[in-house]
Amino acid sequence: MRKRRCCPECFDDRHLRDNVFPFLETDVGTCSFCRTENVLLVNPSDLAATYFEPLVNVYELADEGPTLVEWMQEDWQLFTHPRMDAAHAKDLLGEILDNGDIVRRSFAPSSSYKSEALLRWETLREELMHQNRWFLGTTLDQDRLSELLEYLEVGELPTKWYRARIRAGDDNYPIEQMGAPPKRSASHGRANPAGIPYLYLGSKPETATAEIRPHTGEVACVADFEIPQIRAVDLRNPRKHISPFSFQQASVIGQLRADLPLLQRLGEELTRPVLPSGAAIDYIPSQYLCEFIKKCGFDGVVYRSSVSDGINLALFDPATAEGGAVALYNVAKVSVEVETIQEGM
Repeated sequence: MRKRRCCPECFDDRHLRDNVFPFLETDVGTCSFCRTENVLLVNPSDLAATYFEPLVNVYELADEGPTLVEWMQEDWQLFTHPRMDAAHAKDLLGEILDNGDIVRRSFAPSSSYKSEALLRWETLREELMHQNRWFLGTTLDQDRLSELLEYLEVGELPTKWYRARIRAGDDNYPIEQMGAPPKRSASHGRANPAGIPYLYLGSKPETATAEIRPHTGEVACVADFEIPQIRAVDLRNPRKHISPFSFQQASVIGQLRADLPLLQRLGEELTRPVLPSGAAIDYIPSQYLCEFIKKCGFDGVVYRSSVSDGINLALFDPATAEGGAVALYNVAKVSVEVETIQEGM
């Protein structure tokens, strides 16, 4: 009987897809587990020793709790293919480890790996906003944070991005007025402190327009900008961006897992909705974060849009971008979603 084969889509992990499967002994066909067609296939056991055993060693047996598959889904967002339900994922992991019993047992993260990074950030965040601004009593492990940010470097970004401004009256903005504001006019933003202009760009015209919170019936001037390949940190989804299979030592993977909540929280800093009335205070933590990212030698930061399905780029040096053409867009509709607030007892 032909052995079952698995494919990169089973795991939805970019390191396995780009740097592992192409270099293993593979054939092409239909995956036995997620049923994806015309993909590279390998024997599940080929992934055991180098890739999955170090990851499994980050967890230890427990009397009750999630399974290994559930931990891998939560911590690293593995096994997220639509056809990889819990049963198929356990089946595949059991074949990889050659152990059908271990995938049904309960596990917990190993107690050997701990991190105070998230707690320190929360303490620093509170101090920045409400106690001290320039001479801080709370310290972060900047060397470790710098190392973690390196793991989040974007591989390759699109070269074309967009910036929008609401048209004032009947006059259109020329491209010369579509870049970042002058230093003296630069107000505080999500990434920049007042007086230090960054260029905020969206991946699509719709994203750039949504970010300026237009009203129905207004006209947006949208400029396209070309940027060269830059070094940028991607804070959209750290758990998905960082692959545990990039590392071969359980100790490195375990400590990284302990620090992931900090990176997740930093991504939220750049996405959380902020009311204009509180922006001067609420933007301070994300401004501090972006300045640290800039200090680490990066040219910008990529983050999710809180008002559209696109992505945003805060470019630290606006001169890096080259302006192109300006197009006009009519804001045909602005939608609003509401939810009930559960008042305290």
